Amino acid sequence: MSVTMSTARLEARISTDLHAMLKRAADIQGRTMTDFVVAAVQQAAHQAIEQSEVIRLSVADQVSFANALQTPPKPTLALKRAFAQRRKLINAQ
Repeated sequence: MSVTMSTARLEARISTDLHAMLKRAADIQGRTMTDFVVAAVQQAAHQAIEQSEVIRLSVADQVSFANALQTPPKPTLALKRAFAQRRKLINAQ
């Protein structure tokens, strides 16, 4: 079974100094410059996505979060009213 992969083209204008640096780095790793750049961009993209999706908490914040889950505060009057309103809306459907 053959799997076809669609591709897209990416073009960028870079300085000659950066081009030389990328070429040198690619040569050091025994890769083509395209392979080197694609791998570097892919790694940077993964890091950017992870940083935007993962919430990192200090140890103190982790403890506070766990405590809030284990012993949540009693609902306020406003929260009780909001849940009652939500129940009415759901039952009206």
